[in-house]
Amino acid sequence: MKKHWKKLVVAVIGLGVVVVAASFIYAKVWNQADEEFDTGDVKDRLTTTIATEPIGTDPASTNPAGTAAGTTTPVVAGVDGDWVVAAGSEVGYRVDESINGFDTTANGRTQAITGAFTIGGTAAQSGDFTVDMTTFKSDESRRDSQFDGRIMDVANSPTAVFVLTAPIDFQQIPTEGSTITATATGDLTLRGTTNSVTFEVEATFANGRVGVLGKIPIVFADYGIPNPGIATITTEDNGLLEFILIFDRA
Repeated sequence: MKKHWKKLVVAVIGLGVVVVAASFIYAKVWNQADEEFDTGDVKDRLTTTIATEPIGTDPASTNPAGTAAGTTTPVVAGVDGDWVVAAGSEVGYRVDESINGFDTTANGRTQAITGAFTIGGTAAQSGDFTVDMTTFKSDESRRDSQFDGRIMDVANSPTAVFVLTAPIDFQQIPTEGSTITATATGDLTLRGTTNSVTFEVEATFANGRVGVLGKIPIVFADYGIPNPGIATITTEDNGLLEFILIFDRA
């Protein structure tokens, strides 16, 4: 009988060691969270330009040989006017989590974004963007299933929306290649619940395009989002919504 119990204890300890080892390997090796978006990412994406003829000119006279896609062409000076979300835009979430005591980060992203904004003088006067929540992907299909179902309920809330409720005043007209920081305030809707949010944004003007970087802290309970933790995975009660929006002229 003693030998039986001894074998059982050894088996339980061995199983515990395997679980801990597997948790460590997943948290520190397999789980490869993307780095947070930063200003460098915005500038990199703004260098990908599209063939655009200057407004109010004759394309044949300014570019008689034509311009290949992916090259820089003359653009309208200044930033006043209407702008629309373009290729290179991306929205993501980040959540700190612990797997059996080993810390890691869960994140997922999507490029399914639409939106527009209007600039007049030194301020963004109005704007909004919409994200298709059904298209978020991470490096783990089981995480995506939880995100789509229990956490974000994308079947009933397929989109997230941000609407600017006050102008963003950048205090100056941006020059080519410059990055300006300001504060944005608007209504953010997640999982069918809308809250007013205020956060810092960076706007970069380059190659006739505008790039906006923003990060919005999200407290899950404020939007009726269940805590993402499950089983041996625990998370904080908050996460981060991060985005890069690249705009071309409308």
